[in-house]
Parts: sequence; C-alpha cells; structure tokens
Amino acid sequence: MVVDFYERPGCHLCEDALAIVAAECAASGATLQRHDIAADPVLQDLYGELIPVVVINGVQHATWFVDAARLRQALTAGR
Repeated sequence: MVVDFYERPGCHLCEDALAIVAAECAASGATLQRHDIAADPVLQDLYGELIPVVVINGVQHATWFVDAARLRQALTAGR
C-alpha cells in the first residue's frame, strides 16, 4: 500500500496531518511518499490551497484534515 502525502513547507495543517499519516503508515506497514508541491509547478496547479492531500494507492483519501480512525480503516481494508 502506498500513501502519497502532498504538502508545502511551513504549512501548519500539513505538519499536523503528517504526524497522523506517518504514525498510521508505520503501524500498517504502508509506504509513505512525501511530495513538496512548492517544488513542482504541476503539483502546485493541481493541489494549490487544498493541502495537505492524502492519496492512497492513487485514490484521493483526504484534504486539509486527516481523521486517524478513517485513515487506519482505509489502510487496513486495503491489505
């Protein structure tokens, strides 16, 4: 299972969400891939002010806020 996390440096929502995403990925064995949208104009156009964005196996799961229980369920359902 691959979790893509789209973020921007200095984003407090990203920092809060990353703590949850990293913990849930570690607990489930999912691979976490972080993407800095500020470093990529295409990602900036795609996600802009929607960050953080969590994508699980290519399917968008969360925007702005991450619910730990919902993420845990999605990560365990995909096993």
